[in-house]
Amino acid sequence: MINERVTGSLVIRTALPAEAEAVTALHARARATYYPDGIPDDGTDWLAGWRAAVERPDGQVLCAVEQARIVGLASFRTPEGTPADTVKLFQFHVDPDHWRAGIGTALHTACVEQWQADRRRTAVLDVHVDNRRAQAFYARQGWIPDPENPPADGDHHRFLRYAVGSAGTGAVGHATTRE
Repeated sequence: MINERVTGSLVIRTALPAEAEAVTALHARARATYYPDGIPDDGTDWLAGWRAAVERPDGQVLCAVEQARIVGLASFRTPEGTPADTVKLFQFHVDPDHWRAGIGTALHTACVEQWQADRRRTAVLDVHVDNRRAQAFYARQGWIPDPENPPADGDHHRFLRYAVGSAGTGAVGHATTRE
């Protein structure tokens, strides 16, 4: 489990329960960028959801912190019913005011390092079809369409897969582009 990773002025560490409100606010700001008509109100209590994710013993929420402010976050765990060597990236967001500063790439690298340490072989995620920016970012990092989970007609998400490399060898498809 990552306790703290420093890259220049950026610190990547495990999120704390007391930071759930800041995490929720960042999540909302990032999601608002790919919903042209505003974020749909589906009744989800995102604050409770983020608190649960941070406190969950079988998952991890990493945050990227710059100048004492959370500017990026990633939430992942092995979902029920999937092989133990598979991890799902449930949420991955960078504050829109900090895009193209390398935060996404640094946060993704920290995720991959954790997956390698946990001996995960495969990572999966789903990304909203209208979030072209995230789709391009994931492609640069080496994510590909998931052949085991093709989208059905009317799906609002694309399903992606990532081959996690062994520790010390780097991840398959690791890129050096800045996000």
